[in-house]
Amino acid sequence: MPNRLAHENSPYLLQHATNPVDWYPWGEEALEKARRDDKPIFLSVGYAACHWCHVMEHESFEDADTAGIMNQHFVNIKVDREERPDIDTIYMQAVVAMTGQGGWPMSVFLTPEGEPFYGGTYFPPEPRYRMPAFRQILLSIAQIWRDERGKILHSSQTLAQQLQQAFNTPDATGNEISLQTLDQAATHLMQAYDQKYGGWGQAPKFPQPMAIEFLLRQATRGDVKALEIATHALRAMAKGGMYDVVGGGFARYSVDARWLVPHFEKMLYDNAQLALAYLHAYLLTGEAFFRRICEEVLDFTLREMTHPQGGFFSSLDADSEGEEGKFYVWTLEEIQEIITDPQETIFFLAAYGVTQGGNFEGKNILQRVLDDEQLAEEFDIPLEDVPHKLAQTHARLLEKRAGRIRPGTDDKVLTFWNAMMLTAFAEAGRYLRRDDYTQIAERNAEFLLENLYLEDRLLRSWRNGQAKYNAYLEDYASLILALLALYQTDSNLRWYTEAQKLGEEMVAHFSDPAGGFFDTRDDHEALLLRPKDLQDNATPSGNALAATALLQLAAYELNTQWHDRAEAMLAALAPNMARYPTGFAQWLCACDLAIGPSREVAILGERNHPETQQLIDALWQSYRPRTLSAHSPYPAPAAAPEILKNRPLQNIRPTAYVCQGYTCKNPVNTPAEMLAHLNPDSDA
Repeated sequence: MPNRLAHENSPYLLQHATNPVDWYPWGEEALEKARRDDKPIFLSVGYAACHWCHVMEHESFEDADTAGIMNQHFVNIKVDREERPDIDTIYMQAVVAMTGQGGWPMSVFLTPEGEPFYGGTYFPPEPRYRMPAFRQILLSIAQIWRDERGKILHSSQTLAQQLQQAFNTPDATGNEISLQTLDQAATHLMQAYDQKYGGWGQAPKFPQPMAIEFLLRQATRGDVKALEIATHALRAMAKGGMYDVVGGGFARYSVDARWLVPHFEKMLYDNAQLALAYLHAYLLTGEAFFRRICEEVLDFTLREMTHPQGGFFSSLDADSEGEEGKFYVWTLEEIQEIITDPQETIFFLAAYGVTQGGNFEGKNILQRVLDDEQLAEEFDIPLEDVPHKLAQTHARLLEKRAGRIRPGTDDKVLTFWNAMMLTAFAEAGRYLRRDDYTQIAERNAEFLLENLYLEDRLLRSWRNGQAKYNAYLEDYASLILALLALYQTDSNLRWYTEAQKLGEEMVAHFSDPAGGFFDTRDDHEALLLRPKDLQDNATPSGNALAATALLQLAAYELNTQWHDRAEAMLAALAPNMARYPTGFAQWLCACDLAIGPSREVAILGERNHPETQQLIDALWQSYRPRTLSAHSPYPAPAAAPEILKNRPLQNIRPTAYVCQGYTCKNPVNTPAEMLAHLNPDSDA
């Protein structure tokens, strides 16, 4: 018999709708029952693509005996962390404080008032991995709640106080941002870099796209070593294994240090951030390899993670047919059947080191063992032919793979993650002159504004025509940035005015008087505390994105108050950025913009005028992370950004104004003159 989750919209919650556990979604009904029945709460938090969430469900939540214990002694609440990052953030902080580590599934025991007192992540059904059995934990906590409740209440209250302190804004007194902050962070990243395999840290190894983006920004300041490290990391990840060379797209992380065996789920947010990193690397190096990876990721997203109405899906599962990675691996025999030409077979097997025994549970994960130069030399073919030959074989494998049973798709549309992918398509459309990518970005922006911005309120999640949950700071800030990116690509004033409106709402409803922003709106439901997560994780922190959004909006509107507010946020986090760059990489990117020199380019003239288009094209021939642009026919309408207003045409021709620090240089008519103003010191 289905439980209460059967009425939910989240694919993750629906996965648990037939469990014998008497699950509740988070809400007043469950909390009131815990208070009324005087029972502790068991809170389980996960997401649809989480492999170990599936394992714990199968081992424990589908087990009738375990479910009986849970139902007798606890009020059981299931939460999709992707829909409710506020709940996830609060209780993940608690689990980390109690155990020193976190992860999903997250398993936390709460008092009826929502105060945590015990927690962890995955618990096995029997004692193993140096962990007690889940049923042992359940029975032990039930006994302590009954007989020694005072201990639980004391520890829960102490922990709640610690959590409140963890969300406090650091004191900015005496701090300032400077080029030294950026240089110290870059030095830390270079010293910690894995020179052998690429990336940072040991297994499991995560892609760190924000750190790579920061190093690419450092490269625009002339740091050759930063560019070398960033491009080495990007090449290492794209060899295959964690990257799907057949169909495009990156997995969540690698379980080993050399990027071979992925945790096979594919998340929208990873692919959005990595697509941008590869795009920017291409713009800095001119290497077609980086462009190809960017386009393959975007094409994968369009093919496999896009709703017919234009929204982007959240994730693809790691598992299919009950096996992790089954959809993506190959036997030698399968490849030999697909590639019928003997010489092509030998070439492909050499490129990827495919063997009878395989490199993953008897099968082959495709990861390059010979690079293009080695293949060209070994098979005596032109170097430029290698990518084409491999692409032809990849297409055949992709066609064959399409007949397999696919991993599950979490088809909910999240504002935050969609905004990141919208930015990727918008920038790729602009820099690569890909009108099709621009159109995809426009369609996604229209979808978000029409389906997730209802009655002057931005919402978090959409699925099957239903939008739910208040948007969070990260939703607001990321959508502001995405709309500004799209505005710079297609000049549609709607995107700018919507971004400006969202900025006003963000400041009005999320501001913390102590500095920065809360993660939740001022009219959000009451929780244990109002979270304010400052650290970047797999996705950028809402506050880091908000600081970036304020800097950009301030530049467009000549709003010194918003600029100063963003700088104060950055100053408060400056010591953390310098010491812990992988945890504050988006902050470093915002810091890079604030330090500048940043420039604004206002272009006036009809968009279809050849001279206007020449100015726009010239502006985006190079990667310009500290440059913002605005374009309008002359005269600029009232709703246009302030930087476009009161700008007369020079010589009655399309005109560009290059501005820095609220001061503009003389207006110009030609790309050469504009670029001379932009690049006097070769700074972008």
